[in-house]
Amino acid sequence: PLKAAIIPVTPLQQNCTLLWCTKTMRGAFVDPGGDLPRLKAAAAQHGVMIEKILLTHGHIDNCGGAGILAKELGVEIEGPEEADRFWIARLEDDGRNYGIPAKVFEPERWLKDGDQVTVGKLILDVYHCPGHTPGHVVFHHPPSKLALVGDVLFQGSIGRTDFPMSNHQHLIDAITTRLWPLGDDTAFIPGHGPPSSFGHERRTNPFVADRVLARA
Repeated sequence: PLKAAIIPVTPLQQNCTLLWCTKTMRGAFVDPGGDLPRLKAAAAQHGVMIEKILLTHGHIDNCGGAGILAKELGVEIEGPEEADRFWIARLEDDGRNYGIPAKVFEPERWLKDGDQVTVGKLILDVYHCPGHTPGHVVFHHPPSKLALVGDVLFQGSIGRTDFPMSNHQHLIDAITTRLWPLGDDTAFIPGHGPPSSFGHERRTNPFVADRVLARA
């Protein structure tokens, strides 16, 4: 019932995901950081009607284009958690620094841990996973065993925690207490780089593999 296409955007090659419900062909962009003509072309190519924008967190490469795109498409923005208001407020300044067109926006809905979002007939669970940013959220679709984790976890790495309001221990705790219980067979799309699975990262990730944390 769920399909996803990964479209790298911005000079930072951030993975924007076009996510859609195959029953209704209604979809959402998750983290549309920029390159909006490419995103709109991808939706048209797949025959997807965009009904909303979902955001994992407030960094420029993830949501710089969200406010512009929402206005162009006449759709609402959901996410991230409100603690990332700090990052969204500085989007235009960060956009100038990174050469990414950006506009400050107010989402129609700030998300909280335990919330759910819909895309067509799909229902995704929301997990608050702070650490990379204080208001970072992850989206999980249990029937598809798929999670969209933004910059919490990558294949072979984890999110940076050297930004203002980042917290390394909060990030490790979020990964081990919120993501690992979703199951080793859950695949995930990260904010950068190739997809992986939680099981693969528990075995091999040099930061959060079970054997690494057992020594910590």
